[in-house]
Amino acid sequence: MVLQKLKRKKETIFYFFSGKGGVGKTSMAAATALWMSQVKKKKTLIISIDPAHSLADSVDTKVGDEIKKLKNNLYALEIDPAKSMGEYKEKLTPQMDKISFLKGSGLDDMFDIAGITPGIDELAAFDKFLQYMNSNDYDVIIFDTAPTGHALRFLSLPDILDSWIGKMLKLRAKFSSMTNMFKKLLPFTKEDETPNMGTDQLDGIKERIKQAKIFLSDPERTHFTIVMIPEHMSIVESEMLMKTLDEYKIPVNRIIVNQLIPENKSCKFCTDKRKIQQERLKSIKQKFPKQEIAEVELFKEEVVGFDALDMIAKKINSK
Repeated sequence: MVLQKLKRKKETIFYFFSGKGGVGKTSMAAATALWMSQVKKKKTLIISIDPAHSLADSVDTKVGDEIKKLKNNLYALEIDPAKSMGEYKEKLTPQMDKISFLKGSGLDDMFDIAGITPGIDELAAFDKFLQYMNSNDYDVIIFDTAPTGHALRFLSLPDILDSWIGKMLKLRAKFSSMTNMFKKLLPFTKEDETPNMGTDQLDGIKERIKQAKIFLSDPERTHFTIVMIPEHMSIVESEMLMKTLDEYKIPVNRIIVNQLIPENKSCKFCTDKRKIQQERLKSIKQKFPKQEIAEVELFKEEVVGFDALDMIAKKINSK
């Protein structure tokens, strides 16, 4: 048993951060990436899949759509949805004259006839997840997701794509002469897969999507953190997100409550606002009894740069 454990490859651990827009999830994701890379000495990649991309602002360094080394053990990448959309459109455009047969097949809801893939940021993010799922290039991969609605669409992609591939397999039998078109329609193929997109390749993609669903629901491999602020709308969105995560059997390990006003008895407004927030905090703890709750006070200055992120990292990893 010991020998078997020694021979096993290291397995990448995935962390997802999500929450309502403006709650500070990027700062929490970046702080966690810094902690993992510098304190835990894990080779860490943080991927921003939020089209707004505030990751570069958080680390106070230009990131971009190519992997960039930020510090020892720390790497970053911002997925560019516009670039991804252009690449997919380039694949689809030469096939426009053949797409008419998709109408009525059940696949036309995945692609519009103009050649633009809906939810391109979620598709690009899921592509990255599939790419790194078995690579073991990194010890830890952290996904800074877009606001809640985008995150929910990302989580639904495995089921949507699984259904889509199933339909493709059925159509493949009917339209065996159109193998090249299927190749161009599928964004998640491996580089070594041949242009002749037959059922073996489609089955391979279907299997990888199935494996992704397993990874996302594996508490040993995937950890999901919900970031919120002590305000009604943020709590409501977080409850909705938690419910969906529950349905997909994706484990939520931690809730981070951000922007808590520190005690200041000399400021009546601060005291009154803090009292409301503390009531909200009590409600949050009641609504999410199974999750670890980390509390982060409101910073006087913007959270920008590694020094500020280090302070946050110590607060949310103090336990």
